[in-house]
Amino acid sequence: MGGVSKGKRNLITDIAGLMVGNAQDDAIKTGTTVLVADKPFTASVHVMGGAPGTKETDLLAPDKTVAQVDALVLSGGSAFGLDACSGVMDGLRAMGRGFAIGDMRIPIVPGAIVFDLINGGNKDWDENPYRALGRQALENVQADFATGTAGAGTGAMAAMQKGGLGSASLTLPDGTTVGALVVVNALGSVTTPGDTHFWAAPFELGAEFGGKGPDPTAGHVNLQASRKEQAMMQQATAGANTTIAIVATDAPLSKTQCHRLAVTAHDGMARAIVPSHTPLDGDLVFGVATGEGSFVDQTRFRDVAAAGAVCLSRAIARGVYDATAAQDDIIPTYRSLNGLD
Repeated sequence: MGGVSKGKRNLITDIAGLMVGNAQDDAIKTGTTVLVADKPFTASVHVMGGAPGTKETDLLAPDKTVAQVDALVLSGGSAFGLDACSGVMDGLRAMGRGFAIGDMRIPIVPGAIVFDLINGGNKDWDENPYRALGRQALENVQADFATGTAGAGTGAMAAMQKGGLGSASLTLPDGTTVGALVVVNALGSVTTPGDTHFWAAPFELGAEFGGKGPDPTAGHVNLQASRKEQAMMQQATAGANTTIAIVATDAPLSKTQCHRLAVTAHDGMARAIVPSHTPLDGDLVFGVATGEGSFVDQTRFRDVAAAGAVCLSRAIARGVYDATAAQDDIIPTYRSLNGLD
């Protein structure tokens, strides 16, 4: 993919019109992230993990009637976190946004969640906090947003280090922009044994996640025992993992092409997390397009989809690299393990 470069921000919001908002509760160790645009956008989804947690994703299938959505939500909180979508819907309705049926407007807000309920935070709430977090995240949307221990990545953990919220972008030679947004809470590891080298290193641009390069050793078949599993107690880990992502472009894609964009982006997840797509992960990718006009041909789509996978690999590594330590953490950060704090 010669001639490509990072976007100005190296965030999914390098795609014109897209904005991201984060909200978090540091005491609970959880949060929510929302992606919106200045107008409804085309979206689809593909699930490859065995334990997904979702809301309104059926309508994103290529054969379903709804053509566009108003926002996408990524959240912590497991099933509780799906209520973040309701908070975003409340906020969008107050703005007068949503699908018009008669005098009513119904915001279309699909979402997905990760499990972060055993991560050291205080989960003894009286009222589900995620509806309020969703509304707050919508109120916080902007082009520049925090990554790492922020938003839906606040309480995330990968196998060996704290996870986090990651993002990355690419500009293709024809000017098309592609970007990814991801919450890394995987069963698998984003680093090779030794905690220093990222699986995604071959795709790094500059030193966006430390510049350590690929691991010079080879034959990584037997991976290290997971710090995450040990910290959470093995009997509590079933279904306690997931990587959820959005891959977007300003190219004009059909809903079917958005689905294929999501399918191809899973390649980027598998390159960056080992193992990925396990029965105990809820791995999924939303595919998003904001462009208008004639749909791209297959040659151009191939380049956009390949760039989406690369962006997702980079965003996964960045989410872990940017994570910061917090009180009561039960596993270390990449930065602390590598003397960067």
